[in-house]
Amino acid sequence: MPRWFARTPSGDPKSRSHLRVGIPRLLNVWSTHQFWWGFLTALGIEGEAIVFSSDTSEDQNRQFGKGRGTVDCCYPVKCGAGHYGELVFGQKRKIDIFFSPMIYTLPSFLRGHVAETLSCPRVMAGPENIKAGFIKEKDVFAENGIRYVSPLVSLGEPLIVPKQLYETLKDVLPGLTLEETRRAVHEGYQTLQDFNERLRAKGREVLEACAREDKPCLLVLARPYHMDPGIGHEIEVDLQVYGYPILWVQYFPVDPDLLGWMFGEDIRAGIVKSPFDISDVWPSSYSSNTNEILWGAKVAARVPWIACVIRLSSYECGMDQPTYTPIQQIVERSGTLFFSFQDLDSTKPAGSVKIRVETIAHYLEKYSTEIIEKKKASMPPGCPLLRDP
Repeated sequence: MPRWFARTPSGDPKSRSHLRVGIPRLLNVWSTHQFWWGFLTALGIEGEAIVFSSDTSEDQNRQFGKGRGTVDCCYPVKCGAGHYGELVFGQKRKIDIFFSPMIYTLPSFLRGHVAETLSCPRVMAGPENIKAGFIKEKDVFAENGIRYVSPLVSLGEPLIVPKQLYETLKDVLPGLTLEETRRAVHEGYQTLQDFNERLRAKGREVLEACAREDKPCLLVLARPYHMDPGIGHEIEVDLQVYGYPILWVQYFPVDPDLLGWMFGEDIRAGIVKSPFDISDVWPSSYSSNTNEILWGAKVAARVPWIACVIRLSSYECGMDQPTYTPIQQIVERSGTLFFSFQDLDSTKPAGSVKIRVETIAHYLEKYSTEIIEKKKASMPPGCPLLRDP
C-alpha cells in the first residue's frame, strides 16, 4: 500500500488543515513525539500547525505557570504548569486543540523480552494532575476557546491504540473514522521507528569511531525527559565540551551483529534467553524506562570504549531508587567508571555540577586508556565495531 494513502483523511482535509494543535513537550512525549507528529499529520493537520512547548526553564514557569503549580514530589511533573501555560497564553496564534496524552505503556525495543513496558504511574497521570491547576477556579481552556484532549493510550500495544485514539478524537476532528485512525496510527509508528533508527545509526557511527581510535565515550542512563535542558541540567553537554562523545541508552544501536557479539556467550551459556533479556539482573521488569536503564548498564559493562556511565535521576524518584545499587554494581564490576546525579531538581547547583564534571573529566583523562585496554582483553572475539567499513 503506498505510503501517501495513509495520509488521506476520510473527511474533508480543509476542515482540519486550519487547526492548530499544541502538545506539551514533557514527560513521555520526549520519547514518543515523533509518533504524535506522524499520527496528526496523517490526519490532515499541517506540520507547521503542530506546536510543541519549549524546553523547561525557570522563565517558562515564572511567566506561564505561576500560581497554577501542582503539589507533586516529581519535579518533571511539577514543571508541567509552565508548559501548559506557554501553550495557552504564550502563542502568537491561538491553538485550537490542547493535546496531552496519558501514556500507559510505552513502545520499547525491549518489548517481548520483559514482563511489561509500563509508564511510571505518576508520569502517566501527570496530564490530569497538571490540568487541575488550569480548571480549579475556572476552565482556562474553555475560556480561551481551546479543546482539551487527553487520551489514555497504550502505545506499547499497537493493536488497541486506534480504538483508544478514535474514541477520544471522533468528536474533535471532523469526519474522523476508525479506519482512518488505524492508518494514521500506522503512520505514527513508522515515523517514530524511522526517527529511532536514524539516531541509533548515528550511535553506531560514534561507537565505530571510538573503536577505531581507541577513544572513550560516555553512556547516559536516564529517563528520556532528562534530555530536556531544564530537567537534566545539560550535564552531558558540559561533559561533551571536554571532547567525549555522548550516547543515550534509548538510542543505543541494536543491530543484530553488535548484540550477538555482546551477549552471544551469555545466551549460549543459558544465562539469558536473548540480547534484550534482563532477568539475570532485574526480575521485576515491568517499567519501560527502568528496563532500558538496566539493559544499558549491561551494555556499558560489555563495550570497552564505553569508559564511563553517567546516571541521571530526579529528586525522590520512587521508580528509580531501587535501581541505584544494581546499576552501579553492574557498571563498576566491569571496571567502567560510574558517576551519578540522583537528586536533580528545580535548581541547578552550577558550582557543584562544575566540580563534579571536572572530576569526571579528570578521571577519564587519567584512566580511560587503562579501562579500555582491560575491557578489550576480556571482550569476545570478532567485534563488529572493528571491521572495515
